[in-house]
Amino acid sequence: MRKLILDMVPSPSTKEEMRPLFEKIHSYEILESLRIDLEECTCIDLVEFILKDDIEIAERTNIGDMEILSVLRSEGRKRVCLIKHHEPEERKDEFREFDLDLIYTAPTKISEDRMVVSVLAEQKELRRFLELVKPTAERITSMSFMRAAYQKQDVLSVLTDRQRETVMTAYQHGYYDYPKKISSEELSKKLGISKGTLMEHLRKAEGRILREILTGYSPKEP
Repeated sequence: MRKLILDMVPSPSTKEEMRPLFEKIHSYEILESLRIDLEECTCIDLVEFILKDDIEIAERTNIGDMEILSVLRSEGRKRVCLIKHHEPEERKDEFREFDLDLIYTAPTKISEDRMVVSVLAEQKELRRFLELVKPTAERITSMSFMRAAYQKQDVLSVLTDRQRETVMTAYQHGYYDYPKKISSEELSKKLGISKGTLMEHLRKAEGRILREILTGYSPKEP
């Protein structure tokens, strides 16, 4: 996996879409992306806002397309909040195109004149992500690729939300026990996905976990 960091100037149309948001804030930073629902076109994130003067926010209010679920910390003009983003109806098809096998990570910071976006993925997925993001930018001021680094203490951090849910459900229902306590057909029904999709998620998740654990090791010489 590799990490892509894009530093961009928003296009005029992107600025216009974000205008209601920046009437209340100077910028926001996504600290952690918790859940993305491509069917409902919503996402739940942990976000730090920098508020404009004389602006205050509270739970169950909206900033642009973001619903404030909880205000977790206040410090000066900074507010750390749990938010739910609702994609407008006219942009839902575009949102669903981002059904990619990637992980959103830091730094991801948006202001009226600058967008910094960071994601982790394999090379093919990064190229597709770049194609989708380019139309939102007037220009890309910098683009950097680097090898992804993780804390070994949290090996599941290398998984997407969907992969994590799949592998944890499999583990909790005894799919990895010997003998298995649940078949792949039964497990796919519990998750509401086809058997083929289940096996694809498990294969990718298992591959990522093994790469994370075994990177840097080599087989013993005979």
